[in-house]
Amino acid sequence: MGLRERFTGLREPWRPGHALLAIPVVLVIVITIVDILVPEDVHLGPLLVIAPAITASFAGPLLTAVIGLLAVAAQAYIGLYFGVLSSRNVMVQIVALAVLSVLVVFYCVLRDRRRRELAQVRSVAEAAQHVLLWPLPARIGPLRIASLYLAAEDEAQIGGDLYAATRIDDGTRVMIGDVRGKGLAAIGEAALLLGAFREAAHQHTSLPALAAALEQSVTRYQADFEPKDEAGERFVTTLLLEIPDRGHITHMTSCGHPAPLLLNPAHTVTATSLHPAPPLGVGSAGPPDYTVDVVTFEAGDTLLLYTDGVIEARDRDGNFYPFAERATQWTDSSPEALLHHLRRDLLHHAGGRLDDDAALIAIHRPAQ
Repeated sequence: MGLRERFTGLREPWRPGHALLAIPVVLVIVITIVDILVPEDVHLGPLLVIAPAITASFAGPLLTAVIGLLAVAAQAYIGLYFGVLSSRNVMVQIVALAVLSVLVVFYCVLRDRRRRELAQVRSVAEAAQHVLLWPLPARIGPLRIASLYLAAEDEAQIGGDLYAATRIDDGTRVMIGDVRGKGLAAIGEAALLLGAFREAAHQHTSLPALAAALEQSVTRYQADFEPKDEAGERFVTTLLLEIPDRGHITHMTSCGHPAPLLLNPAHTVTATSLHPAPPLGVGSAGPPDYTVDVVTFEAGDTLLLYTDGVIEARDRDGNFYPFAERATQWTDSSPEALLHHLRRDLLHHAGGRLDDDAALIAIHRPAQ
């Protein structure tokens, strides 16, 4: 590797924040000039350490080191100007400034390494999210659809909430679910259920049969992987929908999951009626009785599916998020705009952070 290549490897790419370098440079110049002008018994040279400390807040190790060298050179110039460069006091100040600058540069190195590690973790999490939660298409059959996922766990992109949609003959099947718990501990069960749905949705002609197949998958998973200290405590709430391409009747089967909201462009929001079965994995004595409920889903309407992380979000006074009331404001919005408004409003209500994962799906049937 030649000298040019070595220098290029060390050089930092230009960023807008580098314009802030004028601040520490001006500080070094001002402190040096003032120290020369004030009486000899006043020493401002130690203040030069401010320059590399400030640089570390917006620049990398290389630029911080350059400013540190500039500060050390300014301290040496002050000593040389007064003819006391070789004095013990000035030498100690120069050495101390150099040591502090090295420590600041070392901090920058550690900070940048941590940033790179965090960026790598985030990229892996995002890749895992795309594999686990395939992005829902903007259109599926005649329907327009949008989805939103908000993870409660810090630095996490995925958690225990899940959703999926797939085409069947003359219709679309949609699932939204919520694994008990949050964050990384619930990913395994979420992945299992999503894989089971994507396969079983094309094999079973009715929603009760599909729900029974998902129950079997969850039960087998728990038998193999459920920790003994959590036996019987882990389950999944699930809502299954079958939306035909023609007609206005949509079928739903709930396994302990909250009912969706039906938004009408006339600014009305209706909570649909459900007869939920127990959540998947509860382990009831007999086979669950899965009920098929129906809702009239007409052209211009929007079905809003959600997990309990939305309705259980609290503000600083402990008040739950008034989901249906807030959704009334945006009934005539597109699915993407509706979820954009709800995301901003929900996070504002919760003070910027949720205590549980939250997922939303907006399904709109356009006018023919």
